[in-house]
Amino acid sequence: METTTTADLKPVLVFDSGIGGLTVLREARVLMPERGFIYVADDAGFPYGGWEEEALKARILALFGELLQRYAPELCIIACNTAFTLAGADLRAAFPGMTFVGTVPAIKPAAERTRSGLVSVLATPGTVKRAYTRDLIQSFASQCHVRLVGSENLARMAEAYIRGETVSDEAVRAEIAPCFVEKDGVRTDIVVLACTHYPFMANLFRKLAPWPVDWLDPAEAIARQARRLVSIAEHADHPDAYDFAVFTSEAPDFSTRRLMQGFGLRVM
Repeated sequence: METTTTADLKPVLVFDSGIGGLTVLREARVLMPERGFIYVADDAGFPYGGWEEEALKARILALFGELLQRYAPELCIIACNTAFTLAGADLRAAFPGMTFVGTVPAIKPAAERTRSGLVSVLATPGTVKRAYTRDLIQSFASQCHVRLVGSENLARMAEAYIRGETVSDEAVRAEIAPCFVEKDGVRTDIVVLACTHYPFMANLFRKLAPWPVDWLDPAEAIARQARRLVSIAEHADHPDAYDFAVFTSEAPDFSTRRLMQGFGLRVM
């Protein structure tokens, strides 16, 4: 890890399909207060869960070709399980000079922590069907019973919830219900939140859950990995040029703009 000065500091770019990646940005700022951040939301492509794989991969690669040229970040955090499990390897191959920190389902820590051996992974349909996810289960959780739950609706519901809109308890309960399994006298005790939108709803999940479980949020671990990979800044003041959000639709609504302001981000 290199040491640099304030003048040399490049921004950290955080990318998500929507505004769920703010959960990762929040943790990254705690660990890297001297850094400027650029938050990129591909809201024009949201939600990613229903895309055809090759079309989505091509979209993500094209977006990063533009983003890296325009902003020249030191490091990119892909704060989206669907995007990284699909295109992470291709991004690293296409842009070998850039460091990418990815988001993958936290299956390994879930397998290490579970006492019942019953773990559920709450994700988008795209993440659930990805071979990457199944490889993680085979590598780290082969002794567990892992249920993959691909929600078609929860990412959209989370976006509405984050903006302060009303979300039906019954609708949320229906989305999380498949995560809860009883088998041979034991119950699911860990649910992996494998979409960065979902941690914003964790308190609601706890309220609606049929029994208590550990809702595993990987945001802090992602931020720690990013912290390890960026250069150390000595006596650095926080740069004024960054801390803004970019939306690919170029038309975020009023509630989204207000949310960004609450996170200290200007909307470009």
